[in-house]
Amino acid sequence: MTAIFAKIGITGVNSNLATAIRTIIILMVAWGIVLARGEQKGITSLSKQNIIFLVISGVVTGLSWICYFKALQIGKVSQVAPVDKLSIALTIALSFLFLGEELTIKTVVGAFLIVAGTIVLIF
Repeated sequence: MTAIFAKIGITGVNSNLATAIRTIIILMVAWGIVLARGEQKGITSLSKQNIIFLVISGVVTGLSWICYFKALQIGKVSQVAPVDKLSIALTIALSFLFLGEELTIKTVVGAFLIVAGTIVLIF
C-alpha cells in the first residue's frame, strides 16, 4: 500500500518535497514509539561504530527514498515497486560477502526468482 499511497500523494508535487514530508511523518512515528516505550534511554549506550553506521545507513536510506519517489513520479508503480524489491537479492549477496552470512540453495533460488520476476514485470 505504501507505493500506491505514495503514487497518489506525489501527483503534482515535487518528489523531493514529497520525500521530505514523508520523512517527517516517519520521524514522528518512530520517535513516538521510542518515547512511548521508554527506549530513548538506549541512546547513551551507543558506540561510535553504532553512530557512524546508523548515520551512513540514514544517508543511504534518504537517497534511496529520493530516488524511489522520483521513479514513482515518472514511472508505473507496477514497474517501480518490483525494481525496488530487487534490493532484496542485492542484500542477500552483500550479506554473504560482507557479513559472512550463510548462502543456502533456498536463498540462492529465492534471490534468482526475485531477479527473474523483476525482469518479467519490467518487460
